[in-house]
Amino acid sequence: MKININNLLTAAMLLFSINLFAQTGKIKGTIKTADGQPAEFVKVELAGTAKSSVADKNGTYEIIDIDPGTYTLRTSFMGLEKKEFTLDVKADETTIVPEIILKENSHELNEVVISANKNKYNKTSVSSSLRLNTPLIEIPQNIQLVTNEALKDQQVVSMSDGVVRNVSGAIRAEHWGDLYTNIVSRGSQIQAFRNGFNVVNSYWGPLTEDMCFVEQIEFVKGPAGFMLSSGDGNGLYNVVTKKPTGQTKGEVAMTMGSFDMYRTTVDLDGKLTKNGKLLYRLNFAAQNKKSYRANDYNNRYVFAPVLTYLLDDKTKLTVEYTYQRANMSNVGSYYVFSTVGFGTLPVDFTSLPAGTPGTVINDHSSFVNLQHAINKAWKITGQLSYFLYDQKGTSMWPSYIDSTGNMIRNIGLWDALSKMTMGQVFVNGDVNTGPIRHKILGGVDMANKNYLADWNQSHDLDTVNALFDPKNPNLNSPVNGYPVFNRSKTLEERAYAAGSYQDLRYVSFYLQDELGFFTNKIRLTLAGRYTSLMQSYYGADSADAFTPRIGLSGSINKTLALYALYDQAFSPQSGQLANGGKVQPITGNNMEMGVKKDWFNGRLKTTVAIYQMVKRNELTADPYSPPASGLSIVLGEKTAKGIEFDLKGTIVNGLDLIANYAYTDSRVTKLADGVTVLTVGDIVPGYAKHTVNGWLNYTAQKGLLKGAGVSGGCTWLMDRATYWEASPAGGDQLDDYFKLDAGLYWENNKVRISGNVFNVLNEYLYSGSFASYFSAPVYSYQTEAPRNFRFTFQYKF
Repeated sequence: MKININNLLTAAMLLFSINLFAQTGKIKGTIKTADGQPAEFVKVELAGTAKSSVADKNGTYEIIDIDPGTYTLRTSFMGLEKKEFTLDVKADETTIVPEIILKENSHELNEVVISANKNKYNKTSVSSSLRLNTPLIEIPQNIQLVTNEALKDQQVVSMSDGVVRNVSGAIRAEHWGDLYTNIVSRGSQIQAFRNGFNVVNSYWGPLTEDMCFVEQIEFVKGPAGFMLSSGDGNGLYNVVTKKPTGQTKGEVAMTMGSFDMYRTTVDLDGKLTKNGKLLYRLNFAAQNKKSYRANDYNNRYVFAPVLTYLLDDKTKLTVEYTYQRANMSNVGSYYVFSTVGFGTLPVDFTSLPAGTPGTVINDHSSFVNLQHAINKAWKITGQLSYFLYDQKGTSMWPSYIDSTGNMIRNIGLWDALSKMTMGQVFVNGDVNTGPIRHKILGGVDMANKNYLADWNQSHDLDTVNALFDPKNPNLNSPVNGYPVFNRSKTLEERAYAAGSYQDLRYVSFYLQDELGFFTNKIRLTLAGRYTSLMQSYYGADSADAFTPRIGLSGSINKTLALYALYDQAFSPQSGQLANGGKVQPITGNNMEMGVKKDWFNGRLKTTVAIYQMVKRNELTADPYSPPASGLSIVLGEKTAKGIEFDLKGTIVNGLDLIANYAYTDSRVTKLADGVTVLTVGDIVPGYAKHTVNGWLNYTAQKGLLKGAGVSGGCTWLMDRATYWEASPAGGDQLDDYFKLDAGLYWENNKVRISGNVFNVLNEYLYSGSFASYFSAPVYSYQTEAPRNFRFTFQYKF
């Protein structure tokens, strides 16, 4: 597909010229509770329009870009009375609403309020960790949010558990079970963030997040270095953790499911002091889970406390800690190897013998966030984070495969230690110079990341005279015995002796100005970031770079906006080159255009984006080495082009929909010296050309079935490329992938009972790659679970 960016930009500018000179006004006001405290989180909306706002911690709100006229202003918040006011808005004037006092509504607190979940899949703004004080419809970039309500409806329990179905073009690529989440979008792996920090310290991390402490997940498409530390050119996903709300409430849930899954979660939220200055949020989770494969298990334990202290009406301090413990079976046992082809062994096949040592991971993360409102126009935020990841475990990979598929299974040691210290300070401002509005963002990011690993010891389970036969697998004690690894020396000693370490430091300064013209109907974003990297692992090199960003967004009317974007990427990457050379940072550029539209008074939201992205110096797995080796090669240059469509929201009360489609074409445009496994014009491995997702949820609003609901969704991947490398014989690509899930539930204001069935059609689902580093042609792949279910009982108090 050929995209003529110049023609698209011209078309966009013509559309931007429509209604440029229409003048608008705005509304400002304050809301308090009956005891005189600011009423934070109260929603304020103009009836019959998509215009709304949410009161901040001071109880203040503002709605801008309102066409002149008479409106009805409504307030809504669970547990507080609703009020309506009629007011007039005049052009180029600010209408000050008299202070609103809201009393508690005991009837609402005890009533079944199904309508409280209106627009539960559709949010209008991003979290503060993305640093943007701009509504989604006005941001010149494709950003998609996955809400906590969507995660609950789909019974998602971890980041790697089907989250990607909610976002166009995102797929989960080859992985090591539930150890980490490898998401590909726009033809490459995207970066993992948490609360605005880049938490990637190696290709195999971070540990996939349990959903018990997650509020929402934000997918940012394309370069995002302008607002977040070291964003990759293809994008990122930002996991936003739960914070105290100031409301006293709690929730406990118990889940049972296929493969001996037993899970309990607890979520407590409230005030520690009567004056409401000290707030808390506490989440627990405990999960025991086996697998459809023999000898697999995945047990998780989570403890996540958060404290927020309101120092005064302008300053807020939040301290957060999360501990995740994973007790898992051997993390490489999910792979299947065949000399015949993909999907040729039973879906529950495994080569893992009983009694094989597993993997234990202790993952600690902590955040300190301080926010201070200097005045109504300026706010400063500083935050620090520290991550400590300790892994003691093993992986599994064949050391030999003969032409019939018989093999020698090999267990490799995989001990790892990751430490990350990161800091950020940034300022948000909203000022005017004459008729031009300026939304200013500026700050500094710093990080120090270290990763050590010992994967330099291994043990063959089989011998050349007693090969393992996949067609007649013997999962008893192996003929060559179980491995006994030498851990007498510290991990640091073992890692540095073998050269298995990574060290990255960077400091980055950035400044962005979003200029609003014609009462903010046209918005021009000008931004730049200077980054200095210092890498000292595997012969990696250091580098400095300045990356600019230009964005243009225009509101055709209150519910329709167009945007165009040019951005550059410059980000570090970790890895070890097979030829021993130096690893260079990724560079590239992105051109993107899109249309954002709100439908039916803001109930539905759609985004259509067209992009072209070029990336240079990106590493890809060395096809002549097994993935467990960690060796890479420099690809050279690749260009990805595509179209993305996302729809989220409420069709009618009780009927919610998520639907998306993406077309992706990623090809090699230049090859680095020495790369022979690909040629210019080849498809880059690791993505699907067409991805289609849908999720529909209906809740009865009245009658005997009030609160009962049904849900269902599908994922359809077409023209899938293999992950590591394509077969040299051509063809042998992956079959199309289709997965159907469905669920039933009933809920009121206290109780929710739900049951979901996954892979309803019991399809044989897999992903995989050709492996040329064995002496015989080998296909490696991983299967997904056959038909299975989860049943959850949830109680709110």
